[in-house]
Amino acid sequence: MSRASEIYRACHCCGQIQKLPPLPTGGRAVCVRCRAGISVPGCRHRTASRTAAAAVAAFILFWPAVLCPILKIEKLGHQQQSSILSGIIELLAHGNLLVGGVVLLFSIIFPLAKIVLLLELSLLEFLHRRHKAFTLRVMEHVGKWSMMDVMLLAFLVMLVKLGNLVEFHFGPAVVAFIACVAMSMVASLSFDPHAIWEDE
Repeated sequence: MSRASEIYRACHCCGQIQKLPPLPTGGRAVCVRCRAGISVPGCRHRTASRTAAAAVAAFILFWPAVLCPILKIEKLGHQQQSSILSGIIELLAHGNLLVGGVVLLFSIIFPLAKIVLLLELSLLEFLHRRHKAFTLRVMEHVGKWSMMDVMLLAFLVMLVKLGNLVEFHFGPAVVAFIACVAMSMVASLSFDPHAIWEDE
């Protein structure tokens, strides 16, 4: 790594290029313009391990979030419970191909792809930099269309709108779903894209 790249760093948030002062052990550099944290040479393994831990947790939590019952609905004495995946299958089986396909794509396939790509970037350090850069671009595009947090908000809105007409009970998947969304966000925020180009 060149001396210039060790001293000057660009803020990932606002793009301000600034000279890094010598930092004590465990010190943290922040941008003078927006106060966002700035990655420091040598902290790559620390940020990668944080990203990997959060991505692994999100990957593990993803499966109970989509496979376990998420809602138990009681209306006029009839009870029904379903998971996200079984709800999508019911939509497709009843001919609602557009709605079922949209929910499948944006609430299962894209979020899972984002988590898997984060795992690849944080765990597979032997990959070529250009491959990692391509993976990062794909992850950024996929992440824009990942709608797990939007689905969580839709559940809350549904509870408010239909609370007096239908009785809802949250299933065990809700906890896993919320935790999966949180861990996925932590993994995305802790990942440092500059680390791809740092020399060993």
